[in-house]
Amino acid sequence: MVSSLYLSSTAGRFASGIQRKQLCNSSPRLSQRYQRCSVRVQASGDKEKVLAILYEAKDGADNPDLLSCVENELGLRKFLEEQGHEYVVTADKDGDDSEMEKQLQDATIFISTPFHPGYLTRERLDKAPKLKLAITAGIGSDHVDLNAAADNGLTVAEATGSNNVSTAEQAVMQILVLVRNFVPAHEQIAEGGWDIGHVCKNAYDLENKCIGIVGAGRIGRLVMERLKAFSVGTIMYFDYNRLPEETEKEFNCKFTEFDELVEKAEVLSIHLPLSDKTEGMFGEEVLGRMKKGSWLVNVSRGAICDRDAVAKALEDGQLGGYAGDVWAPQPPPKDHPWRTMPFNGMTPHYAGNTIDAQKRYTKATKEMLQCWFDEKPFPDQYYIVREGKKADQYS
Repeated sequence: MVSSLYLSSTAGRFASGIQRKQLCNSSPRLSQRYQRCSVRVQASGDKEKVLAILYEAKDGADNPDLLSCVENELGLRKFLEEQGHEYVVTADKDGDDSEMEKQLQDATIFISTPFHPGYLTRERLDKAPKLKLAITAGIGSDHVDLNAAADNGLTVAEATGSNNVSTAEQAVMQILVLVRNFVPAHEQIAEGGWDIGHVCKNAYDLENKCIGIVGAGRIGRLVMERLKAFSVGTIMYFDYNRLPEETEKEFNCKFTEFDELVEKAEVLSIHLPLSDKTEGMFGEEVLGRMKKGSWLVNVSRGAICDRDAVAKALEDGQLGGYAGDVWAPQPPPKDHPWRTMPFNGMTPHYAGNTIDAQKRYTKATKEMLQCWFDEKPFPDQYYIVREGKKADQYS
C-alpha cells in the first residue's frame, strides 16, 4: 500500500498531507522516492528538459535515416519542441566536466542508446534530483545503475524488441566469419597476398557443428531459428528459465546445463543481459573448460567476458576465434587488447543499430515519451525499473 501511494501518480495526487508525511518519515529511502514522484505529479503539463546522449556521425549524418546520432537527434526535436519541452543533445558524456554532467543536474528525462552509452551511475543520479525517467533507445539498460534507479524511484524503460532481428543476424554473420576464417582471408587479399593454404588450414563448414546458445530469450531464439538453415548438428541452450517443450521442438534445441554446454559446444553464442550474475561470466576458468579451438561470439555486452582472459585464450589457441561488437567500456580505449588480439572478428557496437533498427527504436522512444507526457503507462515489456523493482532479467 505504501509503495502504491508513492509510485502511482494517481494515488500520489489523492494522498493526503498526513499520508505523505507518514510515508516520508517512515524511511529516508522511501522519502527520496516519494519526492521524485511528487515532482512528476507537480510537473504534469509543464515543460520537461530532455537530455539525450548520442554519438557524432560526422560524414555519416548525410543520411537522414541515421537517426541515432547527434546531428539527427533521434528525429525528436520538432516533436518535443512543438509540445514546449526543452531538448539537449550531446556526445560529450565522460568526466566531471562533460556536457552530460552539467546538463543532467536539472534534466527531467534522460535518453541514451547502448551504442554510445551515457553512464548513469549512483553518483550522477544523486546529483540529478529532478530526473524521473531514463529511456534506452534500443535494448540493454546496463549503462544505468539499476539498483540506484530503483532506490531513487526512477523509471527506466527501453525499446524492447526493436533490434532483436538486427542483433540475431549479426550473431549469425559473426559465427560464419569465425568458422570460415573470413577475416584473415580478407586481410590477405587487401594486403596483396594470395596464400590459400594459410587461410584454409583454419576454415571449416558450419554444417554439423555443435552449437551452444547461452541465453534463450528473443534474440537467442532468433539465432537458433536462423542456424537451422545451415543444417548444424545439436543446438544446445542454457537459460535460467527453461523453454516450454513445444518451443524446444520448434527450434530443435536441447536444454543443457551451463557446465556441459561450455565443454561440448564447438560454436558458442552469448545472448544474455549484463547483470550482477552475468558480469565476468566467461573468465579464465570457463574459457579454459571450453572445447579447444572452439569459437565464441558475444553480441550481448562486453563485460560478460573477461577482457584479458579472452585475449590470452586466443593467444594460447584455447579459443579458435572471438567475435562481437560489444566492449567495456564504450567506446574502448585505443590500446584495448580486443582490437589487436589474434583471430578476432570485432567491430564497433553496431549490430542492433542498422537503419531499420533505428527506425523501430526511435518510433518506440517517441511513443514512450508521448505516454509519459499524457501520464499513460508504457507497454509492460518496455519497463526495466518500475515502482522500485527491476525487471526479472536484471534481478
